[in-house]
Amino acid sequence: MLAAGLSVYALYWTVRIVPAQIYRVSFLLISLVLTFILYPARSVSRGRVAALDWALAAVTVAVLAFPIFDFQEFVRRAATPTGLDIAFGAITTLLVLEATRRTVGWILPVTAVTFLLYGYYGPYFELIGMELFAHRGYTLARLVGTLYMTLEGIFGVPLNVAATYIVLFTIFGAMLQYSGAGQFFITWTMSAFGRSKSGAGPGRTVAMSGFLLGTVSGSGVATTVTLGAVAWPMLRRAGFSPEVGGGILSASGIGAIMAPPTMGAAAFLIAEFLKVTYLQVIVMAIVPAVLYYLSIVLMIEADARRLGTQAVDMDLPSIRELTRRSGYQFLPLIAMVVFLVSGMTPFRAVFLATMLAIALSFVRRETALRPKRLVTALETGGRAVLGVVATTATAGVIVGVVTLTGLGLKISNIIVDLAGGSVFFTVFYAAVAVWMLGLAVPVTASYIIAAVMIAPALTEVGVPEAAAHMFIFYYAVLSEVSPPTALSPFAAAAITGGNPFKTMMLTWKYTLPAFLVPFAFTLSPEGLGVLLQAPLVDTIKTVSTAVVGILALAMGFGGWLRQAATMVERTIAVAGGLLLFYATTTTDLVGAVLFVAAIALHLSRTKGPAAIA
Repeated sequence: MLAAGLSVYALYWTVRIVPAQIYRVSFLLISLVLTFILYPARSVSRGRVAALDWALAAVTVAVLAFPIFDFQEFVRRAATPTGLDIAFGAITTLLVLEATRRTVGWILPVTAVTFLLYGYYGPYFELIGMELFAHRGYTLARLVGTLYMTLEGIFGVPLNVAATYIVLFTIFGAMLQYSGAGQFFITWTMSAFGRSKSGAGPGRTVAMSGFLLGTVSGSGVATTVTLGAVAWPMLRRAGFSPEVGGGILSASGIGAIMAPPTMGAAAFLIAEFLKVTYLQVIVMAIVPAVLYYLSIVLMIEADARRLGTQAVDMDLPSIRELTRRSGYQFLPLIAMVVFLVSGMTPFRAVFLATMLAIALSFVRRETALRPKRLVTALETGGRAVLGVVATTATAGVIVGVVTLTGLGLKISNIIVDLAGGSVFFTVFYAAVAVWMLGLAVPVTASYIIAAVMIAPALTEVGVPEAAAHMFIFYYAVLSEVSPPTALSPFAAAAITGGNPFKTMMLTWKYTLPAFLVPFAFTLSPEGLGVLLQAPLVDTIKTVSTAVVGILALAMGFGGWLRQAATMVERTIAVAGGLLLFYATTTTDLVGAVLFVAAIALHLSRTKGPAAIA
């Protein structure tokens, strides 16, 4: 019930004025209490609430209720905190770190502690020969004052986004799931795309289902699991191995984080960092999301031909009948987009779309959100946001230290100096840095950290700020296919029974062309067309060449056209694809010539008619 109460509180916030500071503190209070109750200190204790968990919940109430009672005076003491402020601030920080450990593991809390130590021991870095990272150092009182008593630390932008955007869209997704919309989207997609007589048909159907389901999910793991339960039997009947099937499921699921309009948690943070509307973020995400799923479909096509998979007959209603009977399930999504386009705030838009989803659930008796089912949906939404709340609060600790010490500027200068001022190498090093960061921490945290430490390096060499943040976002998402945080491939492997490592590597193969899409909108001004941020002519040209680039990379990485491609053909195709992503007239022409040459070599060798599906 407390989780349902958290959802109700978030919905209440959209229609009643609650001071921002008070709302953030109280939202974190409820979330931490829930975390300690629902996530035991040890997995063996799952299912019961230990005395320690109740004690931590009680301490949470004490230390976070403290600033609420007289918040204005509390904030004024930030520069000169009392002993009680310091004690409560230190305890709050430890509680946030423990909640993060329980929800997402050890790595992020340990990272935060490392940053705290860096903030305290700054002067000592000069003594060990690391003058570049040295700073004057900050006392415990100054650190606590920043992290606990201002909106620059724990209660900063990341937590605010979790308590507003993310929780509301999570509730919206839960309502759609419990009203039957999620299952309808899967069934509708299978009916629309699953009647293909091609052996790649089942794989393409899964990819399209992932795209449509991802528009309301925003979670790679959730989409993978939901898809897997329905689609894996179909993939198995078609002849896909457990590892290949798992790769298709997880690659399709990960795309949910990129698929508008819901997207992942980091997308909402982009709007806050860039000071733009969420609608603008949605617009920028459209083409990259389409290119991502296009690459998956093409890679599936290649694998299906190589593996000799077969079409699967499915007993599904016709698309016309399904749309006539349940097409109203699309209305909440359509309504939310209309609300956003009309100028409505994202909060009010998603609130009204949620109310519409609840109302439409009563169209059919079996999907009606009656009180018990409605409470369950609210509880699901409240539970789903807990990990994000803990992650963003801990990320706030890191951001606070980075801002206080100026570490972000130091890291930015290192990257730029290492790249010698070159745009290409700066972007390349930034990609590696974000990717490596994403190996250790979740997508949301890696985006936040990279946004304050790596984005300045990109903007310094001329990359537009919007492109820099979208670049970081996509590489943070794509790091999900790599260990140790490759949650979607591991979830898919658990469903299919395949080898987790092989599943992860095949997921990486399916998503490989998508790793290069962010380069298209960062390496040259013309590339902004991929984000729909350029004049119409430039946008059409850039998007078209990006599509051709995806085709070339799919041929090279997939290794199939009419038949298996030779290494020479694949190499030429990959080279052409890479050049097509550089988004200049010269590189586009050379890339197109290379791709045509690869096709010509293949067709002349296979001596078949020039028919490319």
